[in-house]
Amino acid sequence: MQTWFITGANGGLAYPMVEILLERGDRVAATARATQTLDELQKKYGAGLWRASLDLTDSYAIKRVVNRAIEDLGTVDVLVNNAGYGLFGAVEEVGDMQTEHVFQTNFFGSLRVARAFMPHFRSRGKGHIVQISSAAGHLSNPGQGLYSASKWAVEGAFETLAKEAAPFNITLTLAEPGGIRTGFFAERGVFGPELDAYNDQPARNFKRLYRSLRAKEVADKDLIPGDPRKMARAIIRRADERNGPLRLALGSDAYEDIKAALTSRLAALEAQKELAYSTDADDVARQN
Repeated sequence: MQTWFITGANGGLAYPMVEILLERGDRVAATARATQTLDELQKKYGAGLWRASLDLTDSYAIKRVVNRAIEDLGTVDVLVNNAGYGLFGAVEEVGDMQTEHVFQTNFFGSLRVARAFMPHFRSRGKGHIVQISSAAGHLSNPGQGLYSASKWAVEGAFETLAKEAAPFNITLTLAEPGGIRTGFFAERGVFGPELDAYNDQPARNFKRLYRSLRAKEVADKDLIPGDPRKMARAIIRRADERNGPLRLALGSDAYEDIKAALTSRLAALEAQKELAYSTDADDVARQN
């Protein structure tokens, strides 16, 4: 039996993950802004489910809730940073307050929770952190620039954290899902104001598409191929094994989009090799 701490547990990938873990006999500390959606699971599994309300933009609440979970449960083996939301609109359209809030939740909130758990994991000599990122952490399309930026920040910080935590026997997984049939776009998406200049531009078309998506409207299965329960099982399996690559792509669209983005960037980099080397100081030995 393991004990898991999961943020944003009332939706997305987290709810099926909580359910699967409780079904197999693990304990789960589930946090969310509103925990009422976990009532049925609480009735069914009782003390196996510990829950608390948590706003990831409140740094003091994060420390308080994390410490209380550890005190009440005695230990936590796996942290799953799932909480987050989408922000859609052209970069010029999205305002400062919306930009700051998506970073406070998606990036700073996740970072604060991970930092709060590091002393506990170090004292135990083991632990595993699962950070839910996104395929958008490798690419960005018109209309999702600020959401992607928050996930690129997650990718950079948590890749480094994985290297820094490894000497303490703390492992880390960056889960990178594509589209998931959870209602994320419609129910957990925020849309920026609209400027007329973008009416016929790709950013507006992308935004219209996101507005139209619903978990129950999946006629075009290529748009939202991801099964949340299958993805939850894959994440649990990786955390159980505590090995494997740092990044875990989830969904055929995630695999294809990430591959295309990395291939394109590598090709562009190779095309600049001569230019890059030409800017070295004269006393640097040339390496071919």
